[in-house]
Amino acid sequence: MFLIRDKMRIGVVACECFEKELDIVLEGDEDIIYKQYMEFGLHAYPQELKKELIKTVNSLKGKVDAVFLGYGICNSLSGIVKEVDVPTVTIPADDCIGIMLTPEEYAKERKICAGTMFHIPFMSKMGVEYFEKDLKVKMPNYQELGVDLDWFMGIMFDGYSRCLFIDTGIGDRELYEGRSKEFARQLNLRHESREGTLKMLRDCLKETKELASRSS
Repeated sequence: MFLIRDKMRIGVVACECFEKELDIVLEGDEDIIYKQYMEFGLHAYPQELKKELIKTVNSLKGKVDAVFLGYGICNSLSGIVKEVDVPTVTIPADDCIGIMLTPEEYAKERKICAGTMFHIPFMSKMGVEYFEKDLKVKMPNYQELGVDLDWFMGIMFDGYSRCLFIDTGIGDRELYEGRSKEFARQLNLRHESREGTLKMLRDCLKETKELASRSS
């Protein structure tokens, strides 16, 4: 949805996994005239993700001064700003976990335990049910083959030993952390929690505004 105003015009195109966090960062900001959240899971198809994002960003040409692209590098997005027709800012992190922790803290946590399933609130809320849906897509006849969800999850998380919940400050921590603990219990992983940060989202918004001011 577009809003009409005379000042700086910022468009936001982001993964839906950041929607609640971006609601906090963007609240009351009148420079934001467009927001679109892309379906989570496109990162599993890197070239398709890149194609969709380029198409979406380019559709904003002439309508916004700059675009805040709410994604990490996600396997295929390095250098995407050179392939779009609208001034665009990306977040300098590998993925959504790196964004919510910062790359430095992400590296520290992976060093502590390489076999970690990281849970930002969006992912913890999805729970095991997300992987059950994935199983049905990848193997529609799994029951006929004698495969069950426990087997699939065992294959998916072979070598994992920890589940780490990252509180990003969106509220309802008890709900999200509880879902994360249940996920860990089902997979027999130890569970830990820590604080996340919205710093990288805020920094990206600031950089986008600076770019827009030079482009408008």
